[in-house]
Amino acid sequence: MNNPGTAAVHASATLSLKGRTALVTGSASGIGKRIAEVFADAGANVVIADLRQADAKATADAIAGKGVKTLGVAMDVTDEAAVDAGFAEVQKALGAVDILVSNAGIQIVAPIQDFKFSDWKKLIAVHLDGGFLTARAAVRQMIASGRGGSIIFMGSVHSKEASALKSPYVAAKHGLEGLAKVIAKEGAAHNIRTNVICPGFVRTPLVEKQIPEQAQELGISEADVVKTVMLKETVDGEFTTVDDVAQAALTFAAWPSNALTGQSLVVSHGWFMQ
Repeated sequence: MNNPGTAAVHASATLSLKGRTALVTGSASGIGKRIAEVFADAGANVVIADLRQADAKATADAIAGKGVKTLGVAMDVTDEAAVDAGFAEVQKALGAVDILVSNAGIQIVAPIQDFKFSDWKKLIAVHLDGGFLTARAAVRQMIASGRGGSIIFMGSVHSKEASALKSPYVAAKHGLEGLAKVIAKEGAAHNIRTNVICPGFVRTPLVEKQIPEQAQELGISEADVVKTVMLKETVDGEFTTVDDVAQAALTFAAWPSNALTGQSLVVSHGWFMQ
């Protein structure tokens, strides 16, 4: 079996982001943090954007040890003023953003008949409003810089498929695919590429939280949630890893032309096959 760590180092060594500035939302932990680390290994200056300034700064300080410039900014992606202020802070400190990874996300599970409208709005706001607000801010900077750039939305296999108990999540992830296609068309004249990564289940705190919740809702054991709900459709019964997703993000970010734009890449151990 290949060593994923070795593969990650090899890919990072051959795909360069040197001289570019990348902003990753929800990157103080989990998938976003690993993407930021891989981008830094590829030479990018990295902005850690997260809800808590202290968490963002701590992660940024740790990544600075890789020899790149870093910045930690507090950013509530559902707040227009906060997003615009965060991007302005980045512009002042590091220059215009060249790469955006819209990764911030939350999860709430419940059957449709019990789903609170307030929870629906909260989840849609983080995933879909957050995607729009951060992409708009990034596009403005990319156009003004004249360098173009890469926008990457964190979708999901749920951008393609549905699962029980996840009505707003599935709706939001489907919506990000449509948003990405529009920005790909509008951004092409400015050399702005826009794509979507669609991971399967990655064992992050977000997914760990779902396991007991789904066990309770479905009336099955936590082990059965993992085996018969989360990993049932994979080819090997394996979770997708943060490295799997980070390498996909690096490929999109480093791609040199508009040949790869308006696309979605499923990273799911074969759960969904296009």
